[in-house]
Amino acid sequence: MAGFSPPAPAPAALVDWPADFGTRFTIFVDTEEEFDWRAGFARDAHGTTSVAAIPAAHARFAERGVPLVYLVDYPIATDPRAIDILRGVIADGRSAIGTQLHPWVNPPFDEALGAANSYVGNLGETIEAAKLDALTDAITQAFGTAPIVYRAGRYGIGPNSWRLLAERGYRIDSSIRARYDYRADGGPDFAGVGNDAFRCGPDGALIELPLTTVFTGAMRGGGEPLYRALGRLPRARGVAARAGMLARVSLTPEGMPLADALEAVRVAVGEGTRLLNFAFHSPSLVPGHTPYVRDAADLARFHAWWDGVLDLLDRLGVRPATLADLLAAA
Repeated sequence: MAGFSPPAPAPAALVDWPADFGTRFTIFVDTEEEFDWRAGFARDAHGTTSVAAIPAAHARFAERGVPLVYLVDYPIATDPRAIDILRGVIADGRSAIGTQLHPWVNPPFDEALGAANSYVGNLGETIEAAKLDALTDAITQAFGTAPIVYRAGRYGIGPNSWRLLAERGYRIDSSIRARYDYRADGGPDFAGVGNDAFRCGPDGALIELPLTTVFTGAMRGGGEPLYRALGRLPRARGVAARAGMLARVSLTPEGMPLADALEAVRVAVGEGTRLLNFAFHSPSLVPGHTPYVRDAADLARFHAWWDGVLDLLDRLGVRPATLADLLAAA
């Protein structure tokens, strides 16, 4: 079963950022429960202890004037301790709370557990709407304000998602991971979607902010067609990346080495990308909860990754943007 495959946006749908917006960046945090990434999907095999690490991490970004958008899912939005912690960090007046929907831990539980149903957009419209309502209501009750920014967990947006979001007052979606194809797992195909923000949903009511993904290397001009072709040959993508010919780099410290990320930022800015969208999972702030941060050494590399990336962004004159900045400029 394959999921949603949105077409590349028409030129008229692209957001035309004003000149004084400059080049900006955002950081969205998938703020979620910790669970065993190697195990199957479960309703209750999770915890929320890693949220305790958020204030210290938040302070590191705040010291550099960087706001964060915390996209919270149902286990976080209904945990009193997590709510208190997140209320504290968004008191900076620049960071914000948004929504992230993990269907396997988000009621109502009317669907079977499995890989395909872990992409909420694969579910029927009625159950997707019910899960979205349950989570939106929980976040509104917890934080006193209705969320306006959304991400489907696992980037699992579907054909009904944008309309359902617009009907509930959402303004921004970030459910697309540019240039990635999840069809092999039953998920959506975003291979044809690039990094530019664009209007979507009924009457362009939503702004889509894809997670930025950049092709780097001597053959980066080949882009998605070349990358797809390499995928049909055993180990060809790895060989091309190691040879400096072609690599696909998402702007996240999770699985993306610092040197690769720095080159991706340089390429993106050099090619005129006006908004760089970064992301990471909140459980990566504590060793042992994600495959990306397994021990203290990994955590040190995680923080060093951000130090290096933020230093480069500063040198390039790329400034952070709040949600208010984005909406005002768009």
